[in-house]
Amino acid sequence: MGLIIRTALESDAGAIAAIYNWYVENTISTFETAAVGAEEMRRRIREKLDKHYWAAGLVDDVLIGYAYYGAFRPRPAYSHTAESTVYVSRESLGKGYGTALYSELISAARSGGVREIIGVIALPNPASIKLHEKMGFRQVGLLHQVGHKFGSYIDVSLWQCSPAGA
Repeated sequence: MGLIIRTALESDAGAIAAIYNWYVENTISTFETAAVGAEEMRRRIREKLDKHYWAAGLVDDVLIGYAYYGAFRPRPAYSHTAESTVYVSRESLGKGYGTALYSELISAARSGGVREIIGVIALPNPASIKLHEKMGFRQVGLLHQVGHKFGSYIDVSLWQCSPAGA
């Protein structure tokens, strides 16, 4: 069976937290430093779905990844700009699922009136850079040593995509 992408459900929170927490505990991909529980993840899903979009990817009825977009910044003038997020379980990396989820996310953002999508990548992360380039993002900024995790200061690159073709 191939990848099925659908809107995330609150009942996906435990599986999403499990995928995310591996990244929290083992990588600089997120600057979160403590594992996130299912109830907190349920709240985050609810919050994103209230105004934006959250996709869940399943293979053989097992959630293997997710993607969502939400507000880039809280001010009203940013309402047509979103920040994107994509995570795939480590067992499912390299199979094209991240690309499929990101494609769905960009399509949903376009339909939702989003003009610009911002990707935020902690460095180094060659796989995420490759994915963003593949999806049509271009690097537009570099923030030096703005994160601190695992005893090191970490640079962050900002990537931008115009899904509406603007």
